[in-house]
Amino acid sequence: MSTPSDMSTLSSINADTSTLSSPPTTNTDMSIPSDMSTLSSINTDTSTTDKKRKLDLPDNEQPSDDTTTKKVRTLPANAKAKPLGSSPVANKQSFLTAWAKPSTAGLPISQKKEFSVEDLFRGLSEDAKELLKLEKETLEEGWLKVLVPELRKGYFLELKRFLKKEKERGQKVFPPENQIYSWSNFTPFSNVKVIILGQDPYHSDGQAHGLCFSVPTGVRPPPSLVNIYDAIKRDIPDFEKPAHGYLEAWAKEGVLLLNTSLTVRAHTAASHSGKGWEMFTDAIVNCLNEKKSGLVFMLWGNHAQKKGAKIDRKKHLVLKTVHPSPLSAERGFYDCKHWSQANKYLESRGRTPVNWNSLA
Repeated sequence: MSTPSDMSTLSSINADTSTLSSPPTTNTDMSIPSDMSTLSSINTDTSTTDKKRKLDLPDNEQPSDDTTTKKVRTLPANAKAKPLGSSPVANKQSFLTAWAKPSTAGLPISQKKEFSVEDLFRGLSEDAKELLKLEKETLEEGWLKVLVPELRKGYFLELKRFLKKEKERGQKVFPPENQIYSWSNFTPFSNVKVIILGQDPYHSDGQAHGLCFSVPTGVRPPPSLVNIYDAIKRDIPDFEKPAHGYLEAWAKEGVLLLNTSLTVRAHTAASHSGKGWEMFTDAIVNCLNEKKSGLVFMLWGNHAQKKGAKIDRKKHLVLKTVHPSPLSAERGFYDCKHWSQANKYLESRGRTPVNWNSLA
């Protein structure tokens, strides 16, 4: 059986103190690490102090002995012992533990304890857990971790009870339930670069799918989105205006497309405002403001600018202009140049710019 070299060192530590009672020979060929020779000197009984001193003598002054003396490496004259604690036994046990169980510091992420969604909802009543089932199943993991304190609050549970009653009454609500949090999956928390804030989801059939200003492929782009395309073309001449209004590619580039209210009753604008969504999306903006730096916030219109009033401008770039609606776009939106400014800022912070042409 092959014994690790460190274990041979332990043998010298465990040797009876009588080992040192006879002076060592000067011709030694044992290879003992300097740290372990220090252990040998510390572990000797105090009664052998004079004998230890002999070990510190030059080779030509060492006493000779023709008896069966065990070979022990001498300490250099200038050697300094490292502090190992007051107990030699504890020192040996500590060394054994370190040799048998290496430190786990710096282990790859894959070897660390896995994230448990259940832990985030522990302590809630069964009723609350049932109300939050959609969030648990459809919010992206990174967003879920940072937003779970909000999900547990009373106002949010009341919001979920309201939505449950809407469903029980047969009210049609947009976007479809499984797309309410699609913004979190298209733009994970770790990937956010730019934030564009909208208001209500579109309230006509087949339009809303969880990203502000965006509509599914096959649906005609709304007027505000057409104006956004026109403004980008003025800002970035090689931008190719797409024929569709599906902004998934931007979201995957790190552009968070977040509405202030995440649901709306069909054909009734602002029907879910004041129910709790505004507090929740305020928490999202605050979370991004506090936990991240180097983000770009595009605040279009008074509503978005009020929501972003507390953003730290020392940590982030805040770009403001009028809303892209046909009612206001002519008052400065077309020439705001937010998209090129955003990319210059991201590059100055060492981040990859957004490919605004990714929709083509």
